[in-house]
Amino acid sequence: MNILIVGDVVGRPGRDAVARYLADLRARLALDFVIVNGENAAHGFGITEKICGEFYDMGADVITTGNHVWDQREIMNYIDQDGRLLRPLNYPAGTPGRGAGLYQTADGRKVMVVHAMGRLYMDPLDDPFAAVEAALGNHRMGRTGGTIGTTPGATADAIVVDFHGEASSEKMAMGHVLDGRVSAVVGTHTHVPTADAQVLNGGTAYQTDLGMTGDYDSVIGMQKDAATARFTTKLPQGRLEPAGGEATFCAALIKTDDATGLATAIEPVRIGGRLTEMLPA
Repeated sequence: MNILIVGDVVGRPGRDAVARYLADLRARLALDFVIVNGENAAHGFGITEKICGEFYDMGADVITTGNHVWDQREIMNYIDQDGRLLRPLNYPAGTPGRGAGLYQTADGRKVMVVHAMGRLYMDPLDDPFAAVEAALGNHRMGRTGGTIGTTPGATADAIVVDFHGEASSEKMAMGHVLDGRVSAVVGTHTHVPTADAQVLNGGTAYQTDLGMTGDYDSVIGMQKDAATARFTTKLPQGRLEPAGGEATFCAALIKTDDATGLATAIEPVRIGGRLTEMLPA
């Protein structure tokens, strides 16, 4: 199976990049499933119902979020209605929405998406490691159906974890804890792509951070002058605004083994904007 997960989409430039490249990538890379992290899609802060619909029309199957999930207040009344929009699962019990789901591809295979948020240098949420373990529960990867047969007890053909966090150590720990039990653990949130895409010893694809789909002539997607002034003057500044230049589309292609669900490869995907282009062969 070929699964694409797109890094944090920042503002209109990020949305424009998804609109420009995703449909072509879906065909060119024979994608079976697409996950988009959309937590910064609404002018850099949160996401709206309208933007969710646009992402689905562009080819996204599932949308993940992160610490900015509630920035657009309207989403609190919408998220329970949209089973394909995930918020981090380690929010306290009773929080609207869901943090994991089992989804079906066009050809009937099943992909489980799990979304959690780290605690180091982040909001003090519930333990993400325990929350992910609970979400995985009795799920097991393998063949769930099709003409080739099924794996007894299999509930998902692939399982992908979007771990939204600040600290690389916490993300790496999650990757190793889940190695051999999920298809991929990929990090989001820092808006800078890391160079450590790899398949771990147990067969789980891993990358510490996918980077953002946004304008890299910026400070993590925001206009440079206001962002740098926060560091150089320590004076109150206005609300940060997304940088408006051409975005780099940042993602990772995860290839999985049809029999086991484990990864056979993870390859960075970067197109447009300022970063050096990287496309799978």
